[in-house]
Amino acid sequence: MGIHSYGSMSVDWEERVNFERLRRERLARAQAQLEASELGGLLCFDMYNIRYITSTLIGTWALDKLSRFCLLPRGAEPIMWDFGSAARHHELHCPWMGGGRSRAGISLLRGAMTPEMGRAEDVARKIKRELEMRGLDKAPLGVDMMEPPVFFALQKEGITVADGQQVMQAARRIKTRDEITLLNTSAAMVDAAYEELYRAMRPGVAENELVGLVAKTLHDLGSEGVETVNAVSGERCNPHPHIFSDRVLRPGDPAYFDICHSFTGYRTCYYRTFAVGSASAAMGDAYKRCREDLDRAIAMIKPGITTADIASIWPRAQEFGFPNEESCFGLQFGHGVGLNGWEQPVISRLVSLDHPVTIEAGMVMALETYWPSTDGWSAARIEEEVVVTDTGHEIITRFPAETLLVAGAPYWTGTGPLSTTRELEPGPGNGR
Repeated sequence: MGIHSYGSMSVDWEERVNFERLRRERLARAQAQLEASELGGLLCFDMYNIRYITSTLIGTWALDKLSRFCLLPRGAEPIMWDFGSAARHHELHCPWMGGGRSRAGISLLRGAMTPEMGRAEDVARKIKRELEMRGLDKAPLGVDMMEPPVFFALQKEGITVADGQQVMQAARRIKTRDEITLLNTSAAMVDAAYEELYRAMRPGVAENELVGLVAKTLHDLGSEGVETVNAVSGERCNPHPHIFSDRVLRPGDPAYFDICHSFTGYRTCYYRTFAVGSASAAMGDAYKRCREDLDRAIAMIKPGITTADIASIWPRAQEFGFPNEESCFGLQFGHGVGLNGWEQPVISRLVSLDHPVTIEAGMVMALETYWPSTDGWSAARIEEEVVVTDTGHEIITRFPAETLLVAGAPYWTGTGPLSTTRELEPGPGNGR
């Protein structure tokens, strides 16, 4: 089946996302990876893993609280412990979590619950009881992430704690048909956000104003949550600060953006670079190099190649001003995209050359490149999301980025339009 674009709703007259199939296939993949391991169960505090296993959610505000948790015992159905009222809601509205498997429970709230309150011990007893009932308490228990007091409490209960994150990453590495549809829909929403952003960019608009515009556009389209909008302009482009500010756009500025949001859980990581009003030849050259590095990597994508094959064609750190690969990590980069913005496989010269991972059909990856300009202050940053198909790949990020786009109203002179190519070198005369 090909990759399709639909509206954001489910309808009776066209099969779009089949959520029952999505829930069933995600749980089956997690159960299969658990069965293939030596673990007796998986205890998850990571909300991405909890959602993958249980298809429950209580809002993005809970992502960093480590308060809710689920247990997937080997050979059994998952059990969910959640905020009391949320647990009741799941019981009423999530029939796939029926049979008393949606329960009230709370952990430490990132230490807000103090040790004498006994919450860590309560969590450990809950887990020990379920494992004992199934004869699994002597097997290692895989855990994705947790607070140290819970770890110590599990140890006191005689439970051996092991790494469960790799089991879940392996389950989530290959996307199901419905996951790919949701990822494509999520990217389509960012296509629209970039259209609005391009139309709004002009001298005098601040980075944070553009962040607000993107967030509103996405929420109006049905986004579940806007994780971040990196808005980086002017001198802030080099080096990449990975955060937006209140800086005001000026004529001749480069400006690049990374839009990360979630639609029904599925995320984007989607960069685009623009020039405001005009662009220097140096900026144009940087964009061209950035695009070429990205296109060479995308052209390689097909089942059977490795992450090392891709990383090896990207420039070494020293070629663009960094002493080693760790110091420029994330600038020439690839990563899986799913319920989390960063999933397996990871593509980087830092790790991939020595530890290659084979690319498989069904992976969805974001590839992102960066190149600094010779002017010393501007830079280009571009990213595309690709689905690995049986025979190659398909790009699902569609806002145009083949060449550098100049945003802002055109200026007219007595002899015609003002050229969008202007030399603007760094120096005290222009404020650089």
